[in-house]
Amino acid sequence: MADYDRRHGGGGGGYNNSKKRRYNRDDDDNDRRGGQRRRYDTPPHVRVRKQLLAIAENPMRDWWEEAQSIANLFTDNWDDELLRGNFVDLVLQIAIEQPLKTPFLAAVVLFANQNKPEIVDMLLEKLVANLETKIGEGEWRDVKLYLKLAACLQNCLEGEGVFPVLEELFDRAVDLQTASSEDTIGTELVKIILLTLPYVMVTGPEQWQQKAADLMEKTEVIASEPHTLQALIEPYNPKNETSDDNPAPSLSFIGLLQNQLQTEANNGWALSCLPRPWQLPITEVEQQSRLDSPPKHALPSITVPQTVLAGPRPLFPEIYFSVYADQDVESVPPLANAAASLIRDAFLDTINILDYNRNITARHLIEVDCFFAEKTFAPRATPFDRLRDIEAPKSTWKPEDVAVDAVFSQLFQLPNPEHKLVYYHSVLTEACKLAPAAIAPSLGRAIRYLYRNIHRLDLELNNRFMDWFAHHLSNFGFTWKWTEWVDDVFLPDLHPCKAFIAGAIDKEIRLSFAQRIKNTLPEPYQALIGPEKEKDVPDFKFANDDTPFAAEGREIAGLLKRKASDDEIQPVIERIHALALDNNLDPLVASTDVFVTAVLYVGSKSLSHVLAAIERTKDRLTDTGAASEAARAQIIASVMTYWSSHPGVAITIIEKLLNYSILVPATVVNWALVNYAGATKGDALAKAYVYELVFNTVIKVTGRVRQMVQKASLPDAMVDEEALEAEVKAMRGLFRDMEDALGAWASGSKDEMLELDMDAEKRAEKEKFVRRWGGCWLRAFRRRAAIEEAFLLEAARAKEAREKAAEASNGSEATVVDAAEEVVAVEQTGFVMEEDAAIMDVPDFTCSLVRDEVTPTHDFVYCPAGQTPPLVEEEEATFVEVKKAIPEMEEEKGVPVMGEPAAETEK
Repeated sequence: MADYDRRHGGGGGGYNNSKKRRYNRDDDDNDRRGGQRRRYDTPPHVRVRKQLLAIAENPMRDWWEEAQSIANLFTDNWDDELLRGNFVDLVLQIAIEQPLKTPFLAAVVLFANQNKPEIVDMLLEKLVANLETKIGEGEWRDVKLYLKLAACLQNCLEGEGVFPVLEELFDRAVDLQTASSEDTIGTELVKIILLTLPYVMVTGPEQWQQKAADLMEKTEVIASEPHTLQALIEPYNPKNETSDDNPAPSLSFIGLLQNQLQTEANNGWALSCLPRPWQLPITEVEQQSRLDSPPKHALPSITVPQTVLAGPRPLFPEIYFSVYADQDVESVPPLANAAASLIRDAFLDTINILDYNRNITARHLIEVDCFFAEKTFAPRATPFDRLRDIEAPKSTWKPEDVAVDAVFSQLFQLPNPEHKLVYYHSVLTEACKLAPAAIAPSLGRAIRYLYRNIHRLDLELNNRFMDWFAHHLSNFGFTWKWTEWVDDVFLPDLHPCKAFIAGAIDKEIRLSFAQRIKNTLPEPYQALIGPEKEKDVPDFKFANDDTPFAAEGREIAGLLKRKASDDEIQPVIERIHALALDNNLDPLVASTDVFVTAVLYVGSKSLSHVLAAIERTKDRLTDTGAASEAARAQIIASVMTYWSSHPGVAITIIEKLLNYSILVPATVVNWALVNYAGATKGDALAKAYVYELVFNTVIKVTGRVRQMVQKASLPDAMVDEEALEAEVKAMRGLFRDMEDALGAWASGSKDEMLELDMDAEKRAEKEKFVRRWGGCWLRAFRRRAAIEEAFLLEAARAKEAREKAAEASNGSEATVVDAAEEVVAVEQTGFVMEEDAAIMDVPDFTCSLVRDEVTPTHDFVYCPAGQTPPLVEEEEATFVEVKKAIPEMEEEKGVPVMGEPAAETEK
């Protein structure tokens, strides 16, 4: 309606506005252009392209009519060579980029097959060529999507259609699973088979029931067996004696899908959620009969190599995670229904493929009901309370809940999601902006579910939830119904709910400023934001004469401000050493505290100031850190103490000190898990910023090792093997130290716990909480250690394969090729690094497409040779709300001025 008003003067504009200049016939006589504007006819290939890109997006138009219209436009202009060439490429590209539209693309091809059967042969030839390429590269998602398109065309294929391909993939899966129980490629192949079957059966269930039953009988052997790595990625903490309730293990996606499809087979493959755009109304009897008896085409043979690759993306078993699992009304498909897996799979492909344009991704999520069968979902924006009034057999599935559930399943995927975490933040933010009345209530229920289960949630997922929650509120005025959790404010600090509230408020303050956040909170929460958090710059403790070494601290600060030389500072340091010895203190620790605190005070204006101060004093700081472990620990303690009111700033500074090699990772971990945790009797384990500090440090170490390993795999790599071994040894030593420290906290054998001075009841409660936190930490970092060991194992196999290839270089050509394939197979099984996981860089996507809106005769495309430009325009990566997400974790990027309010996101 808004578009109509803009075109015809609605809202006071247009030619009907009396204030506008009216039409005058004399204007035509004076028109310098000399006559009527020339009409322009859009070329057929442009019209077909636009209609294919927008297929199924209009809920007011019947699918079959739209598909038939596009097919007729295509076949009527068959002689247009540009149209013929573009059509096949366009269909295949949309099937990969926008998989929600695959059944509708297949319908267009089936309609075109009636008049121009040649197009199907052209399409199948290109599809099979692309499919073989993707199988060879290990791009298993693309393999699945190509097979999905071929499955939708099953009705026009000769013989058994895609079943021989599926059976050959299963044979490879069996070989891989037989060779290793920890294999993930075979599991992925079985998942592809199971996700392809429904699209075959939706074209003609009666004809293929026996073939499907035989194939599913085979896949059950692999799908029903829990993978050995499944416990590693369980989103909830396992059963232990410190938990009040112990959840059942989550279901694996592939096992769940196998059971769901077996139920569908027992019900005659109803598959009521899948669209059938090739089924016409009963009035179109003749047309339907032609579709049911189409010209048949042979699917070219597809070769699956004996050696299949894992591909560039790491493969792990998948867990079905849902934030709407415990509701009294089903707002998402139940786990027993195949729709739960089929809709989720289509959603996840869309979300992860369209990562270069979060706006289009969000729009597809909101319009999900356009791409599935009618009556699959309840009407959009239906309030949750009104779902109870919907009578069977009408659906109560809310499209908004299904969409939000899919995004959260990626946000909470272990060990790592496919993209930066902040991408999924931005998708939810855009969806909320596009349809606030529909999405906001769904997000609210998701938040409440996660908060209720915060004590069960894995520690890493707990912190991901905290990051997203604070970031999301920052984009919508920091508003939340905090009164719902007001009772939890009075819980012990070690309680998971209280720890979450404190951590979330701290992250909110990082994204704004203390007074602003304080004004959004109810009265009971005010005590969590002390007056020290409202200060732009922390107090300089040496300004107080009662503080030891106060005069020396002020003197060093003055020298640093006027950029005095090190020779001028040294006498003051020596004076501190003398005073410390007189008081039986460690002189190096005392002077380190005074000097580091003075440096922080001088640089407290902004990050650039503190970096400049550290740069000027780097030599002294480096020598101090190298002098003793106690001095390095004191550097960290001084930073954390000075910025105790703003721990995010302290974490940023410590990361800079690590970059300057003033500190070493082992010191950071030891300070957090031994010194600080011990001094607080285990309370530090419940503080979000302590986990953030340790997690970021571990990621730096593992990232460094990965970089060196990857460089060593290059043909002309100049990597010192001894240096690489030293880095790996240091990383393993770091994980061993963490295992020792966290194991003691988890078992309750830490000395500090044995020395607790409190009554028996409080002591037992504290011990229970501390052991719980220790167990959560231990599980999270054991998983990290296992991931890195798996990476190193695959790297070792790659090295061995390269050596075999080198030995075979003088042998037969076939031997060389086999060895080279083995190298690629091993090298492509790496894991995604999650360095600075809360920050998303500008998408590294070089292809772009700009549409000419004035004269749409063609598209101007810039794309490097060998790459296909995306059909969806890449958005400008100006992540206003993203760039300020958890700013203290950002390496050498625009970090907000410390102590000053960060620029707020425009609502």
